[in-house]
Amino acid sequence: MSSPVRAFRKVGGTPVFFKEAQGAHAVDEDGNRYLDLCMAWGPLILGHAHPKVVEAVQRAVRDGLAFGTAHRLEGELAERVLAAYPYAQMVRFVVSGTEAVATAVRIARASNGRRRLLKFDGCYHGHVDHLMVKAGSGVITQGLADSAGVPASVAADTLVIPLGDVAALERAFQEAGKEIAAAIIEPLPANNGLLQQSREWLQRLRDLTRQHGAVLIFDEVITGFRFGFHGYDKLLGIEPDLTTLGKIVGGGMPVAAVLGRKELLVQLAPLGPVYQAGTMAGNPVCLTAGVATLTELAEGGVYRHLDALGKHLDAAYARHALSSQAQLPRVGPIVWPYFDTRAALPVAASSISGHAIEEYHRRYRGWLAHGVYLPPSAYEVCFLSAAHTTADVDKLLDVLATSEKA
Repeated sequence: MSSPVRAFRKVGGTPVFFKEAQGAHAVDEDGNRYLDLCMAWGPLILGHAHPKVVEAVQRAVRDGLAFGTAHRLEGELAERVLAAYPYAQMVRFVVSGTEAVATAVRIARASNGRRRLLKFDGCYHGHVDHLMVKAGSGVITQGLADSAGVPASVAADTLVIPLGDVAALERAFQEAGKEIAAAIIEPLPANNGLLQQSREWLQRLRDLTRQHGAVLIFDEVITGFRFGFHGYDKLLGIEPDLTTLGKIVGGGMPVAAVLGRKELLVQLAPLGPVYQAGTMAGNPVCLTAGVATLTELAEGGVYRHLDALGKHLDAAYARHALSSQAQLPRVGPIVWPYFDTRAALPVAASSISGHAIEEYHRRYRGWLAHGVYLPPSAYEVCFLSAAHTTADVDKLLDVLATSEKA
């Protein structure tokens, strides 16, 4: 397996091997057809193999798989990305979200000469050594507190505090504010459940980073372009100093980005002393998929469709049998089946119910048997796309309510 969560360790049985996909459905090597709510872990907001994206990629492939030089698509995608993030003046394209985060951290440390990082329990920022501390996502799925191979001296530079805890936030800056190079957070944590944070708490984080001269990094690998042709920062009304993007910005191809204020991004080589490079960074075929995807999103129809789907989901869930078995928190097209109705939804990783996790894993094989593919981990969220219909939403609710394991 190329990524550990795909191994089905928690849900049991043989992993599903997809061979083709179109729209909202995928077919495995045995010919079984699934309604897909994983959507490649989030990039496919237009659905699998969207015709305009496929056509654009096919044209690009005919022109060459890679150049290793500057090319016009870098400027085209940069214009679209920066139009969605007005606070930012520059962007650098890389290959993965992990690489984007590593670059953002390096920029932050260079900008103020500090070493320490502040992150939040359960937020996942890729497999960067200094951020593999209480990281959530696949780390939680594998039952690991961190990762082997990360030196203790590296982990020691990272401070970790709970999400939503004002007192812990204040104390961290009071005790170590002069040493913190950057604070990094998913403004909508969606890699360890869907842990929506209050705007007030996020504003306090913004205020404290400014007060203490630390760089604020919003990890929007999942949330970028998810709720409109903008970032989650616009919904909050809070501007970070740097943003990391991935998933949607590549339209299903390996593209990620770090963007932000000019005085920070200008530090990157060749303009500044912060080195970052990558042979496949800015690959023309990959950027073509990103341009085609963002061009389609900019028209607005996709977001109107997703809004209608979300409202249908909420209304159908309210009168569905599932409502007595599970809570179904939703932010835009992100949905998290949470199989515990005994308490309020968690806003911190430590509050996630063990019962909810066990129940999701217990039911998972039954959902597959009924032709629905969800992320094979209870900590991961589901994604609605432009290819899903209200009938697909109704099927999802019916199948989620299936209690027997296949």
